[in-house]
Amino acid sequence: MDMPTPNPAILARKPALVARLARVLSDDAIITDEIETRAYECDALTAYRCPPLLAVLPSTTQQVSDVLRICQDEGVPVVPRGSGTSLAGGALPTADSVILGVARMNQVLETDYDNRIIRVQSGRTNLSVSGAVEEEAFFYAPDPSSQLACAIAGNIAMNSGGAHCLKYGVTTNNLLGVTMVMMDGTIVDIGGAHLDAGGLDLLGVICGSEGQLGVVTEATLRILRKPEGARPVLMGFDSNEVAGACVSDIIKSGILPVAIEFMDRPCIRACEAFAKAGYPDCEALLIVEVEGSPGEIEWQLQQITEIARRHNPVALREARDAEEAGRIWLGRKSAFGAMGQINDYMCLDGTIPVSSLPYVLRRIGEMSRDFGLDVANVFHAGDGNMHPLILFDANKPGDLETCEAFGAEILKLCVEAGGCLTGEHGVGVEKRDLMLHQYDPVDLEAQLMVKDVFDPKWLLNPAKVFPLSVTKNRRDVPVAAE
Repeated sequence: MDMPTPNPAILARKPALVARLARVLSDDAIITDEIETRAYECDALTAYRCPPLLAVLPSTTQQVSDVLRICQDEGVPVVPRGSGTSLAGGALPTADSVILGVARMNQVLETDYDNRIIRVQSGRTNLSVSGAVEEEAFFYAPDPSSQLACAIAGNIAMNSGGAHCLKYGVTTNNLLGVTMVMMDGTIVDIGGAHLDAGGLDLLGVICGSEGQLGVVTEATLRILRKPEGARPVLMGFDSNEVAGACVSDIIKSGILPVAIEFMDRPCIRACEAFAKAGYPDCEALLIVEVEGSPGEIEWQLQQITEIARRHNPVALREARDAEEAGRIWLGRKSAFGAMGQINDYMCLDGTIPVSSLPYVLRRIGEMSRDFGLDVANVFHAGDGNMHPLILFDANKPGDLETCEAFGAEILKLCVEAGGCLTGEHGVGVEKRDLMLHQYDPVDLEAQLMVKDVFDPKWLLNPAKVFPLSVTKNRRDVPVAAE
């Protein structure tokens, strides 16, 4: 993975930079020790590592502003970081960059149940947002598999989704406003406690921008009343293609489940060994969950099971109570951890039209044989957000490179099938060089011009999203004189 060569002038100015930062941050908020900075050398895409120049942990929006202003003065790149759970290398530092972590900014600032909003600092974890309102029977809808650890900052950066995004949407559908700090230290408020602010849709630009435009320090989020009830049904099939066809038929029927999750045999076996959820031994598994009143749930499940039976399922089981429902979801929520126990893997997230699921799953199986690497599929099938897990041995020479090449072909397949490179993980460094496969030069130039407006010196989150070949003339920034 190519990364920019560190600027020796920036490396030489580290003591001066630390001295300036010490005027606006406490000593324990500045991490300069080479051993301690290794905690920030990568995110969840651990194949690529690089310790940063240093890391800072501000506690307030004003401190973020002070840090960014100093770094811009010094010409030092800044990599915003939430909880470091990015699977695309979105928080991978360069050797001459400062990691700006928001983990200490984790407070609830305002809760308004009448208007169904909550305002939080962006370092707060996803699951703890729901935790803050659950006593009043509310919840925050986006639920990534890493929701126990991932931060709202990263969710906004990557426009994260989750198992229930089929009904409730991803982060952009649940984000009402942000407080963001520009690279020059300017603090701006965009959106707010209401829908559709007037003027340009800047909030839509910021959500999913991967830390390229500014550092989000506060977020106003939509919270929802918990449904009266919810119940999943588990379905087993004798092939991936048949399971994919069943998903397509459920969507075409007009029924909107709250979630449709897919797992194939390698993933089923790993999850069962790990979580012992009682999954059947079959080629493909669907978890379909519906919610509403008891009558609504019964009617929806009746329609869905009738569709499933037309595809000759080898297993079909409705959860009868909360305990059974919890066991059904336990395996799915444990999928990534379960796979990590048996192999190194790379997790992709290309998105495709639901009608293309049978074709794409078949092609992934064919490519798996061609590349000689196994694939476990687990993903949000209802909206076509795929998560193929390519299994490889990180200690075997050449295996990582083969895995990367295989992954690139899967993502190209998603684009060719009418989808896109990423559904919720972001581009980061993982898909950076594939952007030219999805966008032509004119489209990319439009995106680059947006970056020019927000971050003219190209100091925020360097070497991410855009191919280095198209940004090299935009990121050569002179270091400020002492």
